[in-house]
Amino acid sequence: MNELHIPAGASASGSFDTVIDPGGREGWVHTGLRVLALPAGGGETWTAHGVEVMVVPLTGACEVSIGEEAFALRGRVDVFAGPTDVLYAPEGTQLRIASAAGGRFALATAAVPPAQRGEHPVAVIRAEDVPVEIRGGGTMTRQVRNFGSVGAFDACDKLIACEVVTPGGNWSSYPAHKHDTTTETESELEEIYYYEVQSAPDGGPGFGFHQTSSTDPERPIDVLTEVRSGDTVLVPHGWHGPCAAAPGHDMYYLNVMAGPAPERAWNITDHPEQTWVRGTWAAAGPDPRLA
Repeated sequence: MNELHIPAGASASGSFDTVIDPGGREGWVHTGLRVLALPAGGGETWTAHGVEVMVVPLTGACEVSIGEEAFALRGRVDVFAGPTDVLYAPEGTQLRIASAAGGRFALATAAVPPAQRGEHPVAVIRAEDVPVEIRGGGTMTRQVRNFGSVGAFDACDKLIACEVVTPGGNWSSYPAHKHDTTTETESELEEIYYYEVQSAPDGGPGFGFHQTSSTDPERPIDVLTEVRSGDTVLVPHGWHGPCAAAPGHDMYYLNVMAGPAPERAWNITDHPEQTWVRGTWAAAGPDPRLA
Protein backbone atom coordinates (compact mmCIF):
# COMPACT_ATOMS: atom_id res chain seq x y z
CA MET A 1 0.00 0.00 0.00
CA ASN A 2 1.34 3.42 -0.96
CA GLU A 3 1.23 5.54 2.20
CA LEU A 4 -0.64 8.24 0.26
CA HIS A 5 -3.30 5.81 -1.00
CA ILE A 6 -5.56 4.75 1.87
CA PRO A 7 -7.89 1.92 0.80
CA ALA A 8 -11.48 1.79 2.02
CA GLY A 9 -11.59 0.76 5.67
CA ALA A 10 -7.84 0.96 6.22
CA SER A 11 -8.16 3.96 8.56
CA ALA A 12 -11.52 3.01 10.13
CA SER A 13 -12.14 3.77 13.78
CA GLY A 14 -15.38 3.27 15.68
CA SER A 15 -18.31 4.64 13.66
CA PHE A 16 -15.96 6.21 11.12
CA ASP A 17 -15.04 4.26 7.97
CA THR A 18 -12.29 6.77 7.16
CA VAL A 19 -10.26 8.86 9.59
CA ILE A 20 -7.70 11.37 8.34
CA ASP A 21 -6.99 14.18 10.77
CA PRO A 22 -4.68 17.19 10.36
CA GLY A 23 -1.49 16.30 12.20
CA GLY A 24 -2.56 12.67 12.46
CA ARG A 25 0.20 11.35 10.20
CA GLU A 26 3.73 12.47 9.40
CA GLY A 27 3.86 15.42 7.04
CA TRP A 28 0.08 15.90 6.97
CA VAL A 29 -0.84 19.23 8.54
CA HIS A 30 -3.78 21.19 7.16
CA THR A 31 -6.68 19.01 5.98
CA GLY A 32 -8.82 16.19 7.30
CA LEU A 33 -11.66 13.87 6.36
CA ARG A 34 -13.87 11.58 8.40
CA VAL A 35 -16.56 9.39 6.85
CA LEU A 36 -19.25 8.54 9.39
CA ALA A 37 -21.35 5.40 8.82
CA LEU A 38 -24.63 5.39 10.76
CA PRO A 39 -27.20 2.58 10.96
CA ALA A 40 -30.91 3.42 10.94
CA GLY A 41 -31.64 5.39 14.09
CA GLY A 42 -27.91 5.86 14.79
CA GLY A 43 -26.08 8.95 15.95
CA GLU A 44 -22.59 10.20 16.76
CA THR A 45 -21.31 13.19 18.74
CA TRP A 46 -18.09 14.77 17.53
CA THR A 47 -16.28 18.01 18.41
CA ALA A 48 -14.32 20.05 15.88
CA HIS A 49 -11.23 20.54 18.06
CA GLY A 50 -8.79 22.84 16.22
CA VAL A 51 -10.63 22.48 12.91
CA GLU A 52 -13.57 23.91 11.02
CA VAL A 53 -15.86 21.39 9.33
CA MET A 54 -18.36 20.81 6.55
CA VAL A 55 -20.82 17.93 6.93
CA VAL A 56 -21.51 16.44 3.47
CA PRO A 57 -24.11 13.64 3.22
CA LEU A 58 -22.84 10.95 0.84
CA THR A 59 -25.86 8.66 1.13
CA GLY A 60 -28.94 9.30 3.22
CA ALA A 61 -30.26 12.25 5.20
CA CYS A 62 -29.33 13.41 8.68
CA GLU A 63 -30.04 15.92 11.40
CA VAL A 64 -27.14 17.89 12.86
CA SER A 65 -27.72 19.26 16.36
CA ILE A 66 -25.52 22.09 17.64
CA GLY A 67 -26.45 23.29 21.10
CA GLU A 68 -30.19 23.93 21.12
CA GLU A 69 -30.47 24.12 17.33
CA ALA A 70 -31.12 21.26 14.92
CA PHE A 71 -30.43 21.43 11.18
CA ALA A 72 -31.99 18.95 8.75
CA LEU A 73 -29.77 17.95 5.81
CA ARG A 74 -31.96 16.29 3.17
CA GLY A 75 -29.12 14.22 1.72
CA ARG A 76 -29.45 12.02 -1.37
CA VAL A 77 -29.70 8.43 -2.55
CA ASP A 78 -26.01 8.42 -3.50
CA VAL A 79 -23.30 10.79 -4.64
CA PHE A 80 -24.31 10.44 -8.31
CA ALA A 81 -27.86 11.73 -7.67
CA GLY A 82 -26.83 15.40 -7.61
CA PRO A 83 -25.76 18.02 -5.07
CA THR A 84 -26.73 17.75 -1.42
CA ASP A 85 -27.42 20.04 1.51
CA VAL A 86 -24.16 20.80 3.36
CA LEU A 87 -23.57 22.23 6.83
CA TYR A 88 -20.60 24.39 7.85
CA ALA A 89 -19.53 24.75 11.49
CA PRO A 90 -16.61 26.77 12.90
CA GLU A 91 -13.73 25.52 15.03
CA GLY A 92 -14.68 24.20 18.44
CA THR A 93 -18.27 23.27 17.57
CA GLN A 94 -19.77 20.13 19.08
CA LEU A 95 -22.03 18.34 16.60
CA ARG A 96 -24.52 15.54 17.10
CA ILE A 97 -25.20 13.81 13.77
CA ALA A 98 -28.20 11.47 13.70
CA SER A 99 -29.95 9.65 10.87
CA ALA A 100 -33.40 8.05 11.05
CA ALA A 101 -32.82 5.84 8.00
CA GLY A 102 -29.03 5.56 8.27
CA GLY A 103 -26.38 6.68 5.82
CA ARG A 104 -22.81 7.80 5.30
CA PHE A 105 -21.70 11.34 6.00
CA ALA A 106 -18.37 13.02 5.19
CA LEU A 107 -16.83 15.50 7.62
CA ALA A 108 -14.38 17.62 5.63
CA THR A 109 -12.07 19.58 7.93
CA ALA A 110 -9.30 22.15 7.88
CA ALA A 111 -6.96 23.05 10.74
CA VAL A 112 -7.33 26.65 11.86
CA PRO A 113 -4.54 28.12 14.02
CA PRO A 114 -5.85 30.30 16.88
CA ALA A 115 -4.48 33.49 15.34
CA GLN A 116 -6.37 32.86 12.10
CA ARG A 117 -9.80 31.99 13.51
CA GLY A 118 -12.61 34.30 12.51
CA GLU A 119 -16.10 34.56 13.93
CA HIS A 120 -18.09 32.49 11.47
CA PRO A 121 -21.64 31.30 12.14
CA VAL A 122 -23.00 27.86 11.48
CA ALA A 123 -24.37 27.84 7.92
CA VAL A 124 -26.45 25.47 5.79
CA ILE A 125 -25.89 25.46 2.02
CA ARG A 126 -28.97 24.01 0.35
CA ALA A 127 -28.60 21.66 -2.62
CA GLU A 128 -30.48 24.01 -4.93
CA ASP A 129 -28.03 26.81 -4.09
CA VAL A 130 -24.86 24.83 -4.87
CA PRO A 131 -23.15 26.25 -8.00
CA VAL A 132 -22.75 23.41 -10.52
CA GLU A 133 -20.12 23.79 -13.25
CA ILE A 134 -19.55 21.66 -16.33
CA ARG A 135 -15.78 21.72 -16.88
CA GLY A 136 -13.75 20.44 -19.83
CA GLY A 137 -14.97 18.99 -23.11
CA GLY A 138 -15.33 15.68 -24.92
CA THR A 139 -13.80 12.83 -22.90
CA MET A 140 -12.40 15.40 -20.47
CA THR A 141 -15.86 16.63 -19.36
CA ARG A 142 -16.73 16.47 -15.67
CA GLN A 143 -19.27 18.07 -13.34
CA VAL A 144 -18.02 20.18 -10.42
CA ARG A 145 -20.29 20.98 -7.46
CA ASN A 146 -18.81 24.05 -5.80
CA PHE A 147 -20.54 24.03 -2.41
CA GLY A 148 -17.37 25.03 -0.54
CA SER A 149 -15.18 26.59 -3.22
CA VAL A 150 -13.60 30.04 -3.02
CA GLY A 151 -16.20 32.52 -4.22
CA ALA A 152 -19.09 30.11 -3.71
CA PHE A 153 -18.85 29.93 0.10
CA ASP A 154 -16.45 32.25 1.88
CA ALA A 155 -17.81 32.47 5.44
CA CYS A 156 -14.98 30.30 6.77
CA ASP A 157 -11.27 30.49 7.60
CA LYS A 158 -9.30 27.87 5.64
CA LEU A 159 -11.51 25.12 4.27
CA ILE A 160 -12.02 24.64 0.52
CA ALA A 161 -14.19 21.73 -0.64
CA CYS A 162 -16.05 20.58 -3.73
CA GLU A 163 -17.34 17.44 -5.46
CA VAL A 164 -16.43 16.19 -8.94
CA VAL A 165 -18.33 13.60 -10.99
CA THR A 166 -16.52 12.09 -13.99
CA PRO A 167 -18.59 9.96 -16.40
CA GLY A 168 -17.27 6.49 -17.18
CA GLY A 169 -14.45 6.59 -19.73
CA ASN A 170 -13.65 10.26 -19.08
CA TRP A 171 -10.60 11.92 -17.55
CA SER A 172 -10.63 14.69 -14.95
CA SER A 173 -8.08 16.68 -12.95
CA TYR A 174 -6.70 17.09 -16.45
CA PRO A 175 -4.50 18.86 -17.33
CA ALA A 176 -2.56 17.77 -14.27
CA HIS A 177 -1.93 20.76 -12.04
CA LYS A 178 -0.24 21.74 -8.81
CA HIS A 179 -0.66 24.10 -5.87
CA ASP A 180 2.35 23.38 -3.68
CA THR A 181 4.03 26.77 -3.38
CA THR A 182 2.90 30.30 -2.60
CA THR A 183 3.46 32.83 -5.39
CA GLU A 184 1.45 35.61 -7.01
CA THR A 185 -0.23 32.99 -9.21
CA GLU A 186 -0.28 29.86 -7.04
CA SER A 187 -1.56 28.87 -3.59
CA GLU A 188 0.08 26.27 -1.34
CA LEU A 189 -2.62 23.72 -0.49
CA GLU A 190 -2.76 20.13 0.72
CA GLU A 191 -5.53 18.15 -0.98
CA ILE A 192 -7.59 15.06 -0.19
CA TYR A 193 -9.32 13.00 -2.89
CA TYR A 194 -12.06 10.74 -1.49
CA TYR A 195 -13.47 8.38 -4.15
CA GLU A 196 -16.75 6.60 -4.84
CA VAL A 197 -17.12 4.62 -8.08
CA GLN A 198 -20.37 3.39 -9.59
CA SER A 199 -20.81 -0.38 -9.66
CA ALA A 200 -21.43 -2.43 -12.81
CA PRO A 201 -25.02 -3.42 -13.70
CA ASP A 202 -24.34 -6.89 -12.27
CA GLY A 203 -23.14 -5.33 -9.02
CA GLY A 204 -19.44 -5.78 -9.69
CA PRO A 205 -17.15 -3.10 -8.24
CA GLY A 206 -16.12 -0.10 -10.31
CA PHE A 207 -12.65 1.38 -10.44
CA GLY A 208 -10.60 4.29 -11.72
CA PHE A 209 -7.04 5.59 -11.59
CA HIS A 210 -5.30 8.46 -9.80
CA GLN A 211 -1.87 9.91 -10.51
CA THR A 212 0.37 12.27 -8.54
CA SER A 213 3.91 13.05 -9.71
CA SER A 214 6.80 15.19 -8.55
CA THR A 215 7.26 18.88 -9.26
CA ASP A 216 10.57 19.10 -7.41
CA PRO A 217 13.43 16.54 -7.24
CA GLU A 218 13.95 17.60 -3.63
CA ARG A 219 10.41 16.40 -2.84
CA PRO A 220 9.93 13.18 -4.80
CA ILE A 221 6.43 11.76 -5.10
CA ASP A 222 5.14 9.03 -7.41
CA VAL A 223 1.58 7.72 -7.12
CA LEU A 224 -0.21 5.86 -9.91
CA THR A 225 -2.89 3.75 -8.29
CA GLU A 226 -6.21 2.05 -8.90
CA VAL A 227 -8.97 3.54 -6.76
CA ARG A 228 -12.29 2.03 -5.71
CA SER A 229 -15.26 3.18 -3.63
CA GLY A 230 -14.20 4.39 -0.20
CA ASP A 231 -10.55 4.89 -1.12
CA THR A 232 -8.72 8.10 -0.27
CA VAL A 233 -5.61 9.59 -1.87
CA LEU A 234 -3.58 12.31 -0.12
CA VAL A 235 -1.79 14.96 -2.18
CA PRO A 236 0.74 16.80 -0.01
CA HIS A 237 2.41 18.35 -3.08
CA GLY A 238 3.16 17.60 -6.72
CA TRP A 239 1.33 17.45 -10.02
CA HIS A 240 -1.99 15.68 -9.47
CA GLY A 241 -4.03 14.22 -12.31
CA PRO A 242 -5.15 12.84 -14.53
CA CYS A 243 -7.87 10.94 -12.72
CA ALA A 244 -9.48 8.41 -15.07
CA ALA A 245 -12.86 6.69 -14.73
CA ALA A 246 -13.03 3.19 -16.20
CA PRO A 247 -15.58 2.89 -19.04
CA GLY A 248 -18.98 1.95 -17.62
CA HIS A 249 -18.17 3.28 -14.15
CA ASP A 250 -18.97 6.89 -13.29
CA MET A 251 -16.48 8.19 -10.73
CA TYR A 252 -17.01 10.68 -7.88
CA TYR A 253 -14.47 12.40 -5.71
CA LEU A 254 -14.73 14.80 -2.82
CA ASN A 255 -11.86 17.29 -2.72
CA VAL A 256 -10.77 18.87 0.57
CA MET A 257 -8.09 21.56 0.55
CA ALA A 258 -6.37 23.92 2.97
CA GLY A 259 -2.94 25.48 3.34
CA PRO A 260 -0.66 27.57 5.54
CA ALA A 261 -1.26 31.02 4.04
CA PRO A 262 -3.55 33.45 5.89
CA GLU A 263 -5.39 34.13 2.63
CA ARG A 264 -7.88 31.45 1.57
CA ALA A 265 -7.28 31.09 -2.18
CA TRP A 266 -7.28 28.43 -4.90
CA ASN A 267 -4.67 29.32 -7.52
CA ILE A 268 -3.13 26.54 -9.60
CA THR A 269 -0.40 25.93 -12.16
CA ASP A 270 -1.04 23.58 -15.09
CA HIS A 271 1.47 20.92 -16.02
CA PRO A 272 3.32 22.59 -18.93
CA GLU A 273 3.15 19.46 -21.08
CA GLN A 274 -0.63 19.15 -20.68
CA THR A 275 -2.08 22.64 -20.53
CA TRP A 276 -2.67 22.59 -24.31
CA VAL A 277 -5.70 20.30 -23.83
CA ARG A 278 -7.72 23.25 -22.53
CA GLY A 279 -7.70 24.59 -26.10
CA THR A 280 -9.55 21.50 -27.37
CA TRP A 281 -12.55 21.70 -25.06
CA ALA A 282 -14.68 24.19 -26.97
CA ALA A 283 -14.50 22.27 -30.25
CA ALA A 284 -15.17 18.94 -28.53
CA GLY A 285 -18.19 20.28 -26.67
CA PRO A 286 -19.51 18.95 -23.36
CA ASP A 287 -20.21 15.27 -22.82
CA PRO A 288 -23.99 14.93 -23.41
CA ARG A 289 -24.25 12.70 -20.33
CA LEU A 290 -23.70 15.86 -18.28
CA ALA A 291 -25.90 18.18 -20.38
